[in-house]
Amino acid sequence: MELADADRSILVVIDLQGKLVDKVHRSPLVLAATHRLLELAQLFGVPVVLTEQYPRGLGPTQPDLLARYEALSVAKRKVEKGAFGCYGDPGFEEALAEVRPGIAPASRQLIVAGIEAHVCVMQTVLEARRLGQEVHLCWEAVSGRGAEHRQWALERMRQAGAVVSNLESVAFEWARHKDHAQFKAMSALFKQGQVGGDD
Repeated sequence: MELADADRSILVVIDLQGKLVDKVHRSPLVLAATHRLLELAQLFGVPVVLTEQYPRGLGPTQPDLLARYEALSVAKRKVEKGAFGCYGDPGFEEALAEVRPGIAPASRQLIVAGIEAHVCVMQTVLEARRLGQEVHLCWEAVSGRGAEHRQWALERMRQAGAVVSNLESVAFEWARHKDHAQFKAMSALFKQGQVGGDD
């Protein structure tokens, strides 16, 4: 598995919706980490696809997070879905192709945040791996209802070939070098406070 590459990455934010997000393990960490990932995507010009599972029933994306997403100037798409795994809805593949044109699906790297780890995130990740796509899971931005659901879902996805990473590793991989044009801005962002902790 390669390092995360800003020129091939797509940040995928899965189903961080109001009625769900408040119930997951370490919800404040998940939201803070996803906010930071969106800020980093903006810095490095990484496109974003955000999904919502049946928003009429489960509600929209958490308001602060949705506002952060809508303020992005990078390529972005929002996909409403009925299938649990994102690939079960044709709109998801269309969104990936639209925000990252000119790159073959097998060359994409998906940087994944969202819920729930053992349902929608896992089905999406396993399908992405079946299609030959690289997946980097930011552990602090992925959760589910209960620590064990999260733990074993991350383990199953790791066994399928996904990288269990974190947002700082992804950011430093996107930068690669201290002379990257966005390195100082990235460093300033991290100096605002570390997102994470013991898990």
